Amino acid sequence: MRVFTGIQPSGTLHIANYFGSIKQMIELQNSSDLFIFIADYHALTSLKDPKALRENTIDVAISYLSLGIDPNEATMWVQSDVKEVLELYWILSAYTPMGLLERAHSYKDKVAKGIAANHALFSYPVLMAADILLYDAQIVPVGKDQIQHVEITRDIAVKFNNDHGDIFTLPEFKVDDKVASIPGIDGAKMSKSYGNTIDIFMSEKALKKTTGKIVTQSVPMEDPKEYKDCNVYALCKLFMDNNELLELQERYKRGGEGHGHFKMTLKEKIWDYFSQAREKKEYYLEHKDEVIDILDAGANKARDIASKKLELVRQSVGIYR
Repeated sequence: MRVFTGIQPSGTLHIANYFGSIKQMIELQNSSDLFIFIADYHALTSLKDPKALRENTIDVAISYLSLGIDPNEATMWVQSDVKEVLELYWILSAYTPMGLLERAHSYKDKVAKGIAANHALFSYPVLMAADILLYDAQIVPVGKDQIQHVEITRDIAVKFNNDHGDIFTLPEFKVDDKVASIPGIDGAKMSKSYGNTIDIFMSEKALKKTTGKIVTQSVPMEDPKEYKDCNVYALCKLFMDNNELLELQERYKRGGEGHGHFKMTLKEKIWDYFSQAREKKEYYLEHKDEVIDILDAGANKARDIASKKLELVRQSVGIYR
């Protein structure tokens, strides 16, 4: 089973990236054919700083390796290292009805948030379709906001296959409902776009400051607190087992502690959870040549698969050589 996923190098990784995607990858890499790409072409829709894009691309690769992605088990590469995706993107554009893209929620949402409307943003789902279809992906783990893009990919593939035969595998999306919506420090969905993230590799001082900003109710110190709708508790659930959560619930119920105490508990859990990842990241930052070698090996494997698939597509549509 080929599982396919990617991430834009548009900023530092945060805990919603980890629990919403990376943790699943780590669990899947030993039981599936896992493909991971760093979507630097996609990032151009929102990141216009070339230096930041280059640095972020390597940083994402380092972070993935530090968090547990094993290059011996998973294939990881940078999107722009396999140029075949751009040719397929253009060919698929000829099989993509305008109405399909006009109905895309993500485009409307991003424009509403102030991201400049341009062709790249509008045609983003076609490039995503090319990413997925080029490698015969069977399962695509996504957040709920990306389900429609996988459905668009299927629609484009069906239209192409109807004209040319079974060239493309139809992918299925996979959503982990338990972590589909992780709250940020303001209570809204954690997202770089909202500026409400808790970054994985921030310093301990910065982590303390960030968790201290989590929005909570104003309740006197001595009074019991409500944990069910508390943003701090919702985040603690990611890092605690059942016994720890029961103990935390009792602390909320009996009063005598403020939300600041619970924020400190959360900070300690986050800091401890990612301690080994921080050590690994220090190593890879000092050995970037190893990271480049891993990305090159992944790109070579991905390019071999992509070139064979693209050759079938070119023959199907009549590209003469």
